[in-house]
Amino acid sequence: MVEAGNTRVLIDAGFGPREMTRRLERLGLAANDIAAVLVTHEHSDHIGGVFACARRLGWTVLLTHGTRAASRDDDANACSTVIDSQQPFSVGDLCVLPFPVPHDAREPVQFVLTDGTRRLGVLTDAGHVTPHMVAMLDDCDGLVLECNHDAQLLAMGSYPPALKRRIGGLWGHLDNAAAATLLSQLRRSSLRHVVAAHLSEENNSPALAQEALSAVLDCNPEWIGIATQNGGFGWRDL
Repeated sequence: MVEAGNTRVLIDAGFGPREMTRRLERLGLAANDIAAVLVTHEHSDHIGGVFACARRLGWTVLLTHGTRAASRDDDANACSTVIDSQQPFSVGDLCVLPFPVPHDAREPVQFVLTDGTRRLGVLTDAGHVTPHMVAMLDDCDGLVLECNHDAQLLAMGSYPPALKRRIGGLWGHLDNAAAATLLSQLRRSSLRHVVAAHLSEENNSPALAQEALSAVLDCNPEWIGIATQNGGFGWRDL
């Protein structure tokens, strides 16, 4: 959830209307407080509840042409608007800058959001770091950054070999070391908050993610926030 002025937008919605309403209430919000939901890609943990929420709660859905085409929802065309994967657009008081990322989806994007003064970069699903990702995430005041797995834990874990190859491949997910490498390449003079996100429960731990990112920033590991699967994380003021 991102808020600026009188505008609140949600990035992805893997949960259906009932669970989404419960999670919004936890933040002190109601469904009609949401101006739009921005969709990164068509994988179920990101889009699974989007169209049900749109129908039930009246949300505006914004997504790329490829994501809409890959959606399995029959009402996708009727209740969504297509965005260009590289063109900024406005939602109320927020300017949204989408950018393409390497992930095994049809036309995946991630987002930088700004009110004209502060910038929040969100990167939840990418298989490797590209120069364009670095350029887009430069000079952010806050970052939500994928730390999906620890490479050694993934290699030693119980996942099937094919799934391990997918997760650790160039079109899968960033591990802690790759996320740290990305962070090290960014201009960070304005950076006030970093939250590690999309952590695997089996193949990672908060402590490992915090250790990797804090080594780049030379900060206390506990300064790095963690987005948990059940609790998310609290409001951060940029």
